[in-house]
Amino acid sequence: MILRPYQSAASDAIFKEWQDNNSTLVVMPTGGGKTVLFADVIRRVFPRRALVIAHREELIFQARDKIQRVTGLSADVEMGEYKADGGLFGAARVVVSTIQTQCSGGDGGGRMAKFDPQRFGVLIIDEAHHATSPTYRRVIDYYRTNPALKVLGVTATPDRADEEALGQVFQSVAFDYEVLDAIHDGWLVPIEQQMVHVEGLDYSSIRTTAGDLNGGDLAAVLEAEKNLQQMASASLEIIQRLGAHGVTRPTLDVGNGAHGVTRPTLDVGNGAHGVTRPTLPRALVFTASVKAAEMTAEIFNRHRAEMASWVCGKTDRDERRKVLADFAAGKLQVVCNCGVLTEGFDDPGVEVIIMGRPTKSRSLYSQMVGRSTRPLPGVVDGPETADERRAAIAASAKPSCLVVDFVGNAGKHKLVTSADILGGKVSEAALELAVTRARNAGGPVKMAEALDEAEAELHEQKRLAEAARRARLVATARFTTQLVDPFDVLHLDPVKPRGWDKTRQLSEKQRSLLAKQGINPDGISFSQGKQLISEIFRRWDGKLCSFKQAKVLRKYGYGTEVSFAEASATIDALAKNQWKRPQTTDYATTRKGDPAWN
Repeated sequence: MILRPYQSAASDAIFKEWQDNNSTLVVMPTGGGKTVLFADVIRRVFPRRALVIAHREELIFQARDKIQRVTGLSADVEMGEYKADGGLFGAARVVVSTIQTQCSGGDGGGRMAKFDPQRFGVLIIDEAHHATSPTYRRVIDYYRTNPALKVLGVTATPDRADEEALGQVFQSVAFDYEVLDAIHDGWLVPIEQQMVHVEGLDYSSIRTTAGDLNGGDLAAVLEAEKNLQQMASASLEIIQRLGAHGVTRPTLDVGNGAHGVTRPTLDVGNGAHGVTRPTLPRALVFTASVKAAEMTAEIFNRHRAEMASWVCGKTDRDERRKVLADFAAGKLQVVCNCGVLTEGFDDPGVEVIIMGRPTKSRSLYSQMVGRSTRPLPGVVDGPETADERRAAIAASAKPSCLVVDFVGNAGKHKLVTSADILGGKVSEAALELAVTRARNAGGPVKMAEALDEAEAELHEQKRLAEAARRARLVATARFTTQLVDPFDVLHLDPVKPRGWDKTRQLSEKQRSLLAKQGINPDGISFSQGKQLISEIFRRWDGKLCSFKQAKVLRKYGYGTEVSFAEASATIDALAKNQWKRPQTTDYATTRKGDPAWN
């Protein structure tokens, strides 16, 4: 299997981090191919043995099958009645196991005791945002009794609270590739957000438990017939409106869907009369309780017979498979679920996510939205550039996915929206501006574009303010500040520090590099220091002016996106003119490429 460019970069970054650390983390969105990535890592560490830990049965078998396809190595499952060979001879090179299985056993040692940590070279934790729990820590500590063991965690967008805790488990973050990166690069479909105001919906009295809305309180609000009626009716109207555009939505054939085979489906309402027409877009509904899932499906079916069904964790396994098979075949347009399809469910044909379960957890929200962000099979596999992939998605039967949130009185709660999972690298001000506009839009909003536009608008405001300040400085020919902000000089917006970096300090080598460039490292966080060092290297690689030169150029109103040689010539001219800006404007560097002047 040929890796995508970001997967290849992530794989290389992991091994680079392992040169200095025994454990590292990769952040990669749902649908980004995390399993393919760690399968490549397993291939590269061969002949050392690998252990993969996850927490759900669906993830276990998916991982086993993909690892075997990507690497050609045998993989055993250790779970329930499945037993991996833990012996010295004939053991599979890869073991895939659940965390529950590893910890099970009446002797207190768990089934992990059958495995010798010394015989494994790498431990991989799938959905690593769970790795901070006591059970995971117990298993990790057991295998870490092998001092040569390397540990890799992979996760989608983690919660901010999780990040700091993850920093206690993993020594570094090797690669951070988030949802917005994948959308911009054309690997995932764009996310549209629609916020629906529901009269009488009130979350203000709901308690917070373990960082999220209390399940019992939330269920009481969302099992109210009036609220469910409004939410289901609004959702049906949105789905029908999408279907009214006349887009023929091919649905995955249950038997051949993995190969991209598609076929038309009978409309449930008219199929008995032999009439066929394009199906409505298929929607997943996430609910706050099992009762809410059952009630919501029943309300959908009142509007349109047999269009919806529901599943939960206690649904019979065969019945669940039938429901999901009918959903994939287009016989059902809506499947409601309570906590069972958040992970391990992959159906690229899902176009709509209906959030009947509001949350304060960015990680949970990301998992739910991730059920719809995959493009249809084969759409992005051929095109070589990001522009070509985005164009292929736009021309496909699934040009985007729609996330529907229901807005009421949130009270003191900060509920997560799609902007939160897209805005990991966007300023808080831009995120808040985009969310406000989405709430007031009255229809679907392309959230990636909304975030880009909000960031650009705020940057323009900053540019105008900076230009005015510069004009005043040039007019008075004075520049008296003693403390120079390196981010201001280099036109950088300081990154939001990630939780796992909060307790980290710049190394002496990093501090020395900044100091040699004329930047005082005191008071600069680890995240911001890395950002400045990346900019320094970018300037070196591009033969652009140094920070010291940029500081002088900015002082006298010149641009900083110029070559080292051009900057030297301008500074020499300033010196010869007794450090007064020459009246002529024919210097190549004057305001050239400076975002504060363009």
